[in-house]
Amino acid sequence: MQNDVQNDTQYDDEIDLRELFMVLWVGKIKIVAITAVFAVASVIYALSVPNQYKVTALLAPAQSSGGGLSGALGKLGGLASLAGVRIGRGEVSEAQIAQEIMKSWNFIEGFIADNDLAVEVFAAKGWSKESNELQINDGIYDTQNKKWLVENEAGVMGPPSSWKLFETFDKRLGVSENKKSGLVSVSFEYYSPQIAKQWLDLYVSAINAHMQERKIAEVTNNINYLQAQIEKTSIAEMREVFYTIIEEQTKNKMVAEASPEYAFVAVSPSMVPEEKSQPKRALICILGTLLGGMLSVLLVLIMHYARKSD
Repeated sequence: MQNDVQNDTQYDDEIDLRELFMVLWVGKIKIVAITAVFAVASVIYALSVPNQYKVTALLAPAQSSGGGLSGALGKLGGLASLAGVRIGRGEVSEAQIAQEIMKSWNFIEGFIADNDLAVEVFAAKGWSKESNELQINDGIYDTQNKKWLVENEAGVMGPPSSWKLFETFDKRLGVSENKKSGLVSVSFEYYSPQIAKQWLDLYVSAINAHMQERKIAEVTNNINYLQAQIEKTSIAEMREVFYTIIEEQTKNKMVAEASPEYAFVAVSPSMVPEEKSQPKRALICILGTLLGGMLSVLLVLIMHYARKSD
C-alpha cells in the first residue's frame, strides 16, 4: 500500500514537471518575444547613458598631531603643570580632521561657490568628446539667458538649493583612508575626464589652504592668549613657561605659513583617465535580457495556471 502511494506521488511529480515544460514550450513565442523586447530596451538604455570618468589621487598626511597648545605643553613636560593648563590626550591628527572637513556640507558648498561650479555640477548631462564641451540640460538651466529653471517647494523657478548641490557633488566624490598605510585616496567621477582632474586638483588644493588658514588662526589665538596671561601674572616661573610656549607656537605658525601642502602631500598625483569608469554597458544588457527572460517565463506560467483554475 505504501509503495502504491509513493508511486502515485512520483507519477504526479513527473506529470507536473512534464506539464511545466509543455507550458513553457507552448508559450515559447511569448517568452522569446518578451525577452527580445527587454534585450533591445536594455541595449537602447545602455547606449543612452553617458560615459563617466573617474580620477583618483593618492595623498599622504603632511602633518601629525601634537601641534596645538596642548601638544606644545606636552613637549615641555613638568613645566606644563606650572602653567595650570590641563593637557588633552588622544588628539586627532590634522589629516583625520581634514578628511571629515572634505566631506562636510559647509566645505563643499564653499568650494562650489568659490569656483562657480553650480551649473557644471547640477545641470550637466553629458560631454562631447569631439568638441570637448559639456552638454547642459536645458530643462534645468537656460544657457542663453543664463537662468536657472529649477522649481523649489514654493513653485518658484530659481537655482538649486545648497543641499541639492551638496548631494550631487558628494555622489561624485570619494574619500577613503587605508588604515594600514595611512594613505588617503581621493577620487572624483564626472562626464569629462579633463574637468574631473581639474576639479580634483582644485579640491585637494582647497583643503590644504583651508587647513593652513585654520592652523594659522588657531596658533595666532594661542599666542594672543598666552601674551595676555603674561601680562596678568607676576610669577617668574609661569612667565618663563608662557614665553617658552609662545616660542613653540611661533615656530608652528611659521611652518604653517611656509607649507602650501599643509594637510596632504600627493604621493600619486591625479592623471587624466583614458577609459570610462561607467556605465558597464555589457553588464546592463546581460542583466536586462535575464530580467526579461525571467519575467516572461513567470508571465506564461501565471497565465496558464490562471486559465486552468478558471
